[in-house]
Amino acid sequence: MDLLVNKAKEMLIQEKYTCVIINNKNIYTSRDRGVKPLLDWYGTVNLKGASAADKVVGKAAAFLYVLLKVKEVYAGVISEPAYKVLLDYNINVTYDKKVKAIQNRDKTGFCPMETAVWNINNPNNAYNAIIETRKKLMNK
Repeated sequence: MDLLVNKAKEMLIQEKYTCVIINNKNIYTSRDRGVKPLLDWYGTVNLKGASAADKVVGKAAAFLYVLLKVKEVYAGVISEPAYKVLLDYNINVTYDKKVKAIQNRDKTGFCPMETAVWNINNPNNAYNAIIETRKKLMNK
């Protein structure tokens, strides 16, 4: 594991962040849940080659990490499809726990974002599905 991803992981755990990304001398942190921080950073900051630590990485987050062009990801919990996406795009990945799929917050089924991209294999198509799902969830 790279020194920067170790630092990101340490910050994630000690400061109780949901996501930490370190790129060069910049550190981006968030306590927002789900894919929100990744969507906020996409297109606004250059994270190419960055190291990320994330509490939970489902397939939707994995595709966003691909689009953000990070080089490595540590996940507290990662889904099997997310793990495969990261490996397919040559992103180094370490994790504490791998699960079949990310559960929703009520623990009554899959996370809506995981479900939205379950059968998608292209990062741009996944991004569009994530945006559409987010709009639907916000209108509930």
